[in-house]
Amino acid sequence: MENIKDAQNEMSKNYANGSTGIIISGIVWLISALIIVFASPKSGVWSLLIGGALIFPLSLLVNKLIGLSDSHSKDNPLGKLAMEGTFLMLMCIPIALLLSLQNIEWFFQAMIMIIGGRYLTFQTLYGNKLYWFLGSLLGISAFILFSLKAGAFTSVLTGAIIEIVFGSYMFFNFKKTQTK
Repeated sequence: MENIKDAQNEMSKNYANGSTGIIISGIVWLISALIIVFASPKSGVWSLLIGGALIFPLSLLVNKLIGLSDSHSKDNPLGKLAMEGTFLMLMCIPIALLLSLQNIEWFFQAMIMIIGGRYLTFQTLYGNKLYWFLGSLLGISAFILFSLKAGAFTSVLTGAIIEIVFGSYMFFNFKKTQTK
């Protein structure tokens, strides 16, 4: 890679600006919301954790189905940042699980905050400042949900809506730039 801009362009092109991952994440949150309604908040925790582990492989599959590459070049330094951000997120999940032992709703609010923090690094990965907005919106939402003592369903549905709307916007923006 010649420079950071080239690295960001490759990441954006190969991963649709990260949009497919955001949409799939939003769908995982939506499924978790349904599981909370039809089963229990505890089942919603597990569905979010299991579904969360599937986000990256499913986004690669979707990317492949829409004709994108399923990887970036080995010399792209931003690939390491993506992995580092993933490990940081994984290291924070036990905190959310411990919070759930005090109050199950806190798990979902903590996860919204953790994921929002991870999206802040996506600005560097993709060179798109909208990720600062997404990360901040999720972080602020988590704080508001916590302050209002929002229930599990409301918290999870909030995460789902934010990600699906934002991911869809990012995807259509990506498609628009690819047709030029």
